[in-house]
Amino acid sequence: MKHRWLFLLLLTLSMSVPCAMAAPPALGLTIGGNTLSLTAQVLLARPDATDITVPNDVAYGKSMTYRAVPLADLLDGIKLSADSVLEARATDGFVAQLPMDLVRNRDAAGAVAWLAIEDPARPWPKLPEKAVSAGPFYLVWIGPAAASVRSEQWPYQIAQLTTQASPATRWPALAVDPALPATDPVRAGQSLFITQCFACHRLNGAGSANAGPDLNLPMNPTEYFQPAALHRYIRNPASVRNWPGRAMPAFAPDQLSDREIDLVVTYLAYMAQRKVTK
Repeated sequence: MKHRWLFLLLLTLSMSVPCAMAAPPALGLTIGGNTLSLTAQVLLARPDATDITVPNDVAYGKSMTYRAVPLADLLDGIKLSADSVLEARATDGFVAQLPMDLVRNRDAAGAVAWLAIEDPARPWPKLPEKAVSAGPFYLVWIGPAAASVRSEQWPYQIAQLTTQASPATRWPALAVDPALPATDPVRAGQSLFITQCFACHRLNGAGSANAGPDLNLPMNPTEYFQPAALHRYIRNPASVRNWPGRAMPAFAPDQLSDREIDLVVTYLAYMAQRKVTK
């Protein structure tokens, strides 16, 4: 009995240890097969860390200032294939596939990627309508072309950055018929799907994300939505159906035009005929 009480006392004491004793958040960085774990303190101490201002921050919807490092600096000296991507995995199941030529750009006349780091001593504000901030790590863009970077290419709450083969190479289940012409709308829809939808959804079981359901198995949305309703749902899910915990955001026309939504639907309808079953 004495040992039982001693065990309960130790358990109680262990549960009362302040949260400050918890391990600091760290970013997993796997580049070219080599893995590092970088804490916020390590990244903030880098000589290339500087303050940047993002005039139109996608996550916060306003101008924000961050301490950040150029993302291209973290990828220096790595030789990768031309179709490689940087996979950004967030803590909520969101996984963005970022083209390597985009994230390695240093030309200030375009869009330059920066890894913003939340200083534990100066936490960022909570995201609109959320109970958390965009930290501890958030990929932001500055430069004249930053507005052209799509909303799903601003991943926040990043836990892991990993170089990978392109999604089409990595997951053949996403593929369209090779005989389709390069100008076929289905191919344009596939590209948009990978950028805008694949960050949350899988298709034919393919993908890394788990924030939303598979969009081909067991059923494709084009099989149970009328075309106009599906278009409206992609534009703003809450305008069709809403529920507590809904995670899918609305897409403003400057992030996803009506024509682009139609192209995504075209790809989905095409893939409804190309289901991969085990």
